[in-house]
Amino acid sequence: MAVTVTPRAHAERLKDLVSFQGVRDNPLIGYGLVVGLDGTGDQTMQTPFTTQSLTNMLGNLGITVNSATSQNMQLKNVAAVMVTAVLPPFACPGEAIDVTVSSLGNAKSLRGGTLLMSPLKGADGQVYAMAQGNLVGGGAGASANGSKVQVNQLAVGRISAGAIVERAVPNAVTQQGGTMQMELREMDFDTTQRIVAAVNNQFGMGTAMALDGRTIQLRAPESAGEQVSFMAQLQNIDVKPAQAAAKVILNARTGSIVMNQMVTLQNCAVAHGNLSVVINTKMAMSQPGPLSNGQTVAAPQSNIQLKMIAVGANLADVVKALNALGATPADLISILQSMKAAGALRADLEII
Repeated sequence: MAVTVTPRAHAERLKDLVSFQGVRDNPLIGYGLVVGLDGTGDQTMQTPFTTQSLTNMLGNLGITVNSATSQNMQLKNVAAVMVTAVLPPFACPGEAIDVTVSSLGNAKSLRGGTLLMSPLKGADGQVYAMAQGNLVGGGAGASANGSKVQVNQLAVGRISAGAIVERAVPNAVTQQGGTMQMELREMDFDTTQRIVAAVNNQFGMGTAMALDGRTIQLRAPESAGEQVSFMAQLQNIDVKPAQAAAKVILNARTGSIVMNQMVTLQNCAVAHGNLSVVINTKMAMSQPGPLSNGQTVAAPQSNIQLKMIAVGANLADVVKALNALGATPADLISILQSMKAAGALRADLEII
């Protein structure tokens, strides 16, 4: 299956193309226990850390459990989990964020469980949020007499607004000297120059300066209020991005191919097992009618022969014909890699 994506040609807001340095999300992670499961929790013989965690938690609540008792615990209604969340920029204490809860042991399902209070830490080891609440799962399943039916994943759940922020992360937007920096989401020297020109055209020369193909330095106002207004105006500037580089992305598991219109093919012949591809390209002139104000352009016309199958003149047609012959994802990868190595495929090839 092949999909062709048209390269961007219209103007886009600057907020869709760049991000401000220092304004970023921060991942959080924690460990906790989910209780209240309907017999689908961890099997304690295979997951001793669940028993240890429960013993430590009960000890903190003033309940003493000796070693002999802890070894005989049957905790089918308890599961050890990892809790993850993303702390958004400028999040303040008291703000609620979503959390994802994933089974760490061999629990069959987390559906209907309740996450006990779990601290969420950042990369520096500090606690930035506390998570607790009832899980909502996106899956369903049933089993009886050896038969089992399951839809989606049962060992993962989500708690909407399940964590309360306890600590704010400082966001240093302005650097020394009263400057701030923007970073393009996709490195492109042409697009960088267009953004610099658009910003200087609105705020005056010298406001923006390109440091490289991704980073743009800005001369920012001094006060915090003026900086917010400045950044808001920046984000709404319309910029026409440069044409994207030719690229082909192939999913090795499904055989899906996504490409943009900048992808071109040169004359080539590829043989792979019992499949063969022959591509011949010639230029044809397109002449406009009299008084039509049109332009004479050269249009490539290609002839693709694929096991006696004649198709069109682009990579999407080649892939479609290969799929019709029963080519596997491995066949597609090998053929595209061969075309790339021979210089017949004028595009970056990314396999995921």
